Amino acid sequence: MPLVEAALLDILACPECHAPLREDESAEELVCSAESCGLAYPVRDGIPVLLVDEARRPS
Repeated sequence: MPLVEAALLDILACPECHAPLREDESAEELVCSAESCGLAYPVRDGIPVLLVDEARRPS
C-alpha cells in the first residue's frame, strides 16, 4: 500500500532543493530524488512531514 496517494506524490517536492520526492515504503519515508540533497522526510499517520528540521540526512 502506498504511503501517500499518487496524485499527491506528483505535486510534492523537496522543501530544501525542490526536486521530486519518491517513496521508500520500507522506511516509511519520502526521499528527495536529487543526488546532491537526498533528504528523507518521515510519513506519520499517512501525513508527510516536509520540514527540513525533521528530515533525515543521507549517510
